[in-house]
Amino acid sequence: MTSALDRRPAAPASPSPGRRPDGPARRPPRRLRDRLAGAGFLAPAVLLVAALLLAPFAVTLYRGFFSDGRVSGFTWFTNYGLFFTDPVLAKSIENTLMWVVGTVALPLVLGLGIAVMTDGARWSRAARLLVVLPYAISGSAVAVVWNFILTSDGAANQALKALGLGSLAQGWLLEWPGNTLVMIVANTWQSTGVAVILFLVGLQTIPPETLEAASLDGATGWSKFWYVVLPQLRTVSVIVVGSSLVNGLKSFDLIWVLTQGGPGRNSETLAVSMYQETFLALRPGAGAAVAVVLTVIVLLASWLYLRRQLTPKGV
Repeated sequence: MTSALDRRPAAPASPSPGRRPDGPARRPPRRLRDRLAGAGFLAPAVLLVAALLLAPFAVTLYRGFFSDGRVSGFTWFTNYGLFFTDPVLAKSIENTLMWVVGTVALPLVLGLGIAVMTDGARWSRAARLLVVLPYAISGSAVAVVWNFILTSDGAANQALKALGLGSLAQGWLLEWPGNTLVMIVANTWQSTGVAVILFLVGLQTIPPETLEAASLDGATGWSKFWYVVLPQLRTVSVIVVGSSLVNGLKSFDLIWVLTQGGPGRNSETLAVSMYQETFLALRPGAGAAVAVVLTVIVLLASWLYLRRQLTPKGV
């Protein structure tokens, strides 16, 4: 004979730990929901980049494999072979390398030197304003200013003649490589300001304790700067060099306003050659090939530099 307790319905088995009961309204795991939310927030930016950068680059890459005739035929790597047969493009690569070296080294050295000299000085605000002001001016406006200085009857030659140094007066923009060098100086005048700002920010983030400890250890002057201050500016230096590298590779407006790549296309960089080939020489296939090569150089140079600088030591 069974008791009343034995006739009770069995209680439902409790779910095992870490397991949810099946049901029609089960919500997705929290981690999956977070990923979907993040993807939703990133989607507009990704679509914008794809529409404005990746799609035009894909079209340019495709166009570089076709000829420049009225009926464009597929020519494989003929347009890219111009870099080995066209002396104008060979000179353009040479000028681009000069621009990269000049626009990286000069702003780095001058920006660091000015930042160190003006850090904490009484006249630092006025000095910073004078150095940073050209950076707020557009490249075309900077080119107009320097064109007034560098023309044959410009301010530079007039000043040399007034000082009795007329023998040094010359056509600064008329001969290569002098024209390329003075344009690099003009670009440095504009771009040094942002390097000064970045280095000043880096100097202000250095812990005072490290400087005091270095002083107690007997470090002074150059040794203190080289072994204590400069290593702590490594991250800022990476940013300065990286931005200067990219800007040097794609320089266009300053060169175009001052020389238009002349005389005889001797001062062209790859960015100027891309414009010349596409819109003036009406060779869109060759212009597309130059654009692709320039893009690859910028990406490869940036990746190699950042990979080398940001890789932890000992890895």
